[in-house]
Amino acid sequence: MVSWEEFMKRARIILMIGVVIACGSAAVAETVGTHKIYLPRDIKWGPAPPSLPAGAEAAVLFGDPAKEGMFALRIRAPKDYRIPPHMHSKPELLTVISGEFGLGMGPAADRAKVESLPGGSFSSMPAGVVHYVFVDEESVIQINAIGPWDIDYVDPRSDPRLNVAPSK
Repeated sequence: MVSWEEFMKRARIILMIGVVIACGSAAVAETVGTHKIYLPRDIKWGPAPPSLPAGAEAAVLFGDPAKEGMFALRIRAPKDYRIPPHMHSKPELLTVISGEFGLGMGPAADRAKVESLPGGSFSSMPAGVVHYVFVDEESVIQINAIGPWDIDYVDPRSDPRLNVAPSK
């Protein structure tokens, strides 16, 4: 026969294990969510985040780039689209879905140093790496990262949120 104290001790342990399992399951469910499939025709495009130069469109496929947690964001950039030198505070995985995406490294946008990434290309970008973009034909990229997603321009005057033209 188990004493009352031993019974309560075991009950507390079982209760704590249950709470840990429930919290862990809730965290996994929140991360995984409901199974979703997006066919190209189902993707709803809208304006890109205001932190990007005007002209691009975006579609959030998973998560929320403005909140903590994983997300998948597609960006459709028109021909002649540019993103000035910038960096992100968290790593970013970039996949070129279609078109050709020009990616350069460093604090000055140098066209001669751009690497052309055709559809199907992949790039992993560690946090804090300064890079810039030239798009010569309409292109679609997908960014997978952990939010909140941010962008910090090398020249603050390049930040489209400020509505100030950068110096030439």
